[in-house]
Amino acid sequence: MRPAPGLRVVVTAGASGIGAAIARAFLEAEAEVLVCDIDEGALAAFADAHPGVRAMRADISDEDAVADLFREAGGRFGALDVLVNNAGISGPTGAIDDLSVADIRRTLDVDLLGQFLVLRQAAPLLRHGGGGAIVNISSVAGRLGYGLRTPYAASKWGIVGLTASLAKEMGPDGIRVNAVLPGLVRGARIENVIRARAEASGVEYAEMEAQYLRNVSLRRMVEPEDIAATTLFLCSPGGANISGQAISVCGNVETI
Repeated sequence: MRPAPGLRVVVTAGASGIGAAIARAFLEAEAEVLVCDIDEGALAAFADAHPGVRAMRADISDEDAVADLFREAGGRFGALDVLVNNAGISGPTGAIDDLSVADIRRTLDVDLLGQFLVLRQAAPLLRHGGGGAIVNISSVAGRLGYGLRTPYAASKWGIVGLTASLAKEMGPDGIRVNAVLPGLVRGARIENVIRARAEASGVEYAEMEAQYLRNVSLRRMVEPEDIAATTLFLCSPGGANISGQAISVCGNVETI
C-alpha cells in the first residue's frame, strides 16, 4: 500500500545508500521531499538525478545545522507529514579497551544524539501538520549484542528505546513512531564493516563475509530498497495503527 500523494517528507542522510532508496521511494509516491546529507558530492549527484528534490548539507550532530534544516523544511512545506531519521555512522571496530573516547563520543553524537536533535526540531512541524509518521532507522544491532562494535550497538539499542518512548509521548498528537532495524544491507558500508571486523579478528574478508551470512536465516543480504519499502508502508494508510514498534528487515539475523 502506497502513501497518499503530496506528503511532506524529510529524510536525513538521504543522498546515498538506504537514505537515497527511501527518498526515491517517496518521490515515486509523489511526495515532496527534502533530503540532507553531510556528503556534498552525493547531495549534488542526487539532486541532479531528482530535480524535484530539495537537498541541503547538514551534519545532524550539529544543533545549529539541524535547526537550519528544519527552518528550511518549515519555510518550504509549512508543516511535515513524515520524518525519516536515517543518518548514522558505522563507528569504530575493536575491543572496548582499545577504543578511543573520541571515537565512542562521535558515534553516540551522530547515531543517538543526532536523532534527538532532529526529533526535537521536527516535532512541532509534525504537530502543525495534524499528525504523521516518524521512522527512526536503527539496526539489528539494536536487538542483538555485537562484539567489537559496542558504541554502534549501544546507539542502536538507544534508538529502539527512544522510539518506544516517543510513540507514547506523541501518540495523542496522532503521530506514529516506529523503528526499522536493517540487517546486512548490500553496499559499500557493510563491506567496510566486514573488512574492519575481519582485520580485528585476524581472518580474511571472504571468511568474515561468509560468517556474517551464515548468521542470517535466509543466507543473503537485504537491499536498500527492502528498507525503503517497509518505511513507505509504515507511512501509508496500511501503517495507520502501527506505532511503537521495532521492525527488523534482515532475513532474520540470528546473531552478529
